[in-house]
Amino acid sequence: MITANFISCRVLSIFSCVEKRLSFLAKSQLSRVTALGLVTGLLSGTVCHAVEPEIVIKFSHVAAIGTPKSISIEHFKRQVELKTNGRIRVDVYPNSVLYKDKEELEALQMGAVQMLAPTLSKFGSLGIKEFELFDLPYLFANRSEVTKITEGPVGKKLFSILETKGIKGLAFWDNGFKMMSANKAIHVPADMKGMKIRIQGSKVLDEQMRTLGANPQVMSFSEMAQALQSGVVDGAENPPLNFFSQKIYEVQKYLCVTNHGYLGFVVIANKRFWDRLPADLKQTLENALTEAGKLNDSLTEKESAAAMTAIRNSGKTQIYQPSPDEIKLWKITLLPVHKKMEDRIGASLLQQVHKELK
Repeated sequence: MITANFISCRVLSIFSCVEKRLSFLAKSQLSRVTALGLVTGLLSGTVCHAVEPEIVIKFSHVAAIGTPKSISIEHFKRQVELKTNGRIRVDVYPNSVLYKDKEELEALQMGAVQMLAPTLSKFGSLGIKEFELFDLPYLFANRSEVTKITEGPVGKKLFSILETKGIKGLAFWDNGFKMMSANKAIHVPADMKGMKIRIQGSKVLDEQMRTLGANPQVMSFSEMAQALQSGVVDGAENPPLNFFSQKIYEVQKYLCVTNHGYLGFVVIANKRFWDRLPADLKQTLENALTEAGKLNDSLTEKESAAAMTAIRNSGKTQIYQPSPDEIKLWKITLLPVHKKMEDRIGASLLQQVHKELK
């Protein structure tokens, strides 16, 4: 039975969490609907059960509180705890408070956490090079094309590869298309020459930057803002939500809307943990993830536009929209990356992707 002291501590934890979220949202300029939904959901979804849960899921992620990813994971938590009548408790650890980029996958494999939502670029470090196909520049024209791949045979094939590493793939979530930023103006590929650019640990992204004449610098997401502020790196590539939530617009003077690459997440679980779950609980988790994924993707599209407006209104970053001819130049310049990375990702897999995208 839960003691009065436990309940008291839990209540204090709830109000501390709400206070932090309200503080973030007050500063963020994101939509009032999102803010209200986050706080209301947090309060309504937090229930003190009379008995300890049978299963505790530690869900770690690197996104800031108040972002679509964070809100959707909190929604997943509430739905799971509600629909399982307290048999499962989901403990969420946002904003790299538990593990950073380079640590979280190892922690999952060891069973220190049960669920993660890493970016698609992170699996190369585990020897799963196929996921780096999503890092190829200008592979996708829009979100619909991404969905065609993630929800089709290629997505299923990628999930089956994850299982060889003790990881259960559960869902693909969206985070938008990336733009280039720096402390000098970027209009065309030649403007990238000689700059130190922060990237994730992907060989495709490394080759992309080298093709542009830039010097790629691998570092974790949690270290990026400080590195940009201190001048350790000159620039980075980010979708609007990351650029805004990490306050990159306060330390980068120029942003070029290249939309050159896609950034998404994959929700994963420790396979040993997942395989031991009763069938009914697996189904409940999958249903909650489907619902949370729809919320994430919807919020991402809406809040990406809001983030761009907020960045523009801040007056701290100059936003440049390349002309059609300039975008064509970016595409032509980066096209060789596809051929160079063919052996790494797999020629047959890339052929399948191109066939599905026609």
